[in-house]
Amino acid sequence: MPARSASASFACLSSPVYHIHCPVSTIFTALDKTIGASLCYTVGMPEKILIVDDEPEIADLVYLYLKNENYDVFKFYDAKEALQCIESETLDLAILDLMLPDVDGLTICQKIREKHTYPVIMLTAKDAETDKITGLTLGADDYVTKPFRPLELVARVKAQLRRYNRYSGASANYDTSVIIHGGLVINVNAREVLLDEKPLSLTPTEFSILRILCQNRGHVISSEQLFHEIWGDEYYCKNNNTISVHIRHLREKLGDAMDKPRYIKTVWGVGYKVESGMPLGIPGAGSGSAKLTSSHPLPCASAGGSTQ
Repeated sequence: MPARSASASFACLSSPVYHIHCPVSTIFTALDKTIGASLCYTVGMPEKILIVDDEPEIADLVYLYLKNENYDVFKFYDAKEALQCIESETLDLAILDLMLPDVDGLTICQKIREKHTYPVIMLTAKDAETDKITGLTLGADDYVTKPFRPLELVARVKAQLRRYNRYSGASANYDTSVIIHGGLVINVNAREVLLDEKPLSLTPTEFSILRILCQNRGHVISSEQLFHEIWGDEYYCKNNNTISVHIRHLREKLGDAMDKPRYIKTVWGVGYKVESGMPLGIPGAGSGSAKLTSSHPLPCASAGGSTQ
């Protein structure tokens, strides 16, 4: 079997796609000269990122691009050492290759979700819709299909960390607030959710969707609005079923039935909403509704992407 080449697995820099046909060590030497100076200006504690890929060319290059952004990067070519790192280190994000020689990336993702809620980005050479849906269902927050541009991956890393830090209460701009909605209690700053007084384990994306819908109770929020609220200015395609997959997984955790949902209702062809009939507010704050993280709630949706 011929050896895999870097050019078959990733693309570099910007459009058009450039495939690499020179020794990867040459690239590393050039990038190291750029990286060396910038690392001296690190402010505060750098965020810790795990990268696992059995193709050294990809893992090494992604490592350098992330180091160039002053992240603390843990790089591994197999799952065994990566799992040890997950247990021993306090990570902020993980980048996992789907196909690994010992344990696949989905299994690692499941292991992470048993104890941690930080973002997980899957790298996959498979473009099949079922593979993407499986990854999202098992707790991944995003996926990147090979070949990819390293700068695009870095941008996705920044977006995931920004969203995770924002909704985990890391930002001082957010008040300590609690949403109470029926048997659902959402502590925004602590990023904790209780369902009927029992802890509910959610991924960062699931937490964001639930918070947005509860915060805008009574309003229909389209898939496109949810997508842009969570991922910012990233391109949205109406055929993109990322939101519907997360909604379905969130419903399973909430115990919501499709025919008579307790919390998340589908307005067919428009979007999703949480009814305003249940009480919602901050304990001890008296009457009135609680707006937790934004003084400008999303408007009612008149049209939107596809929903399921």
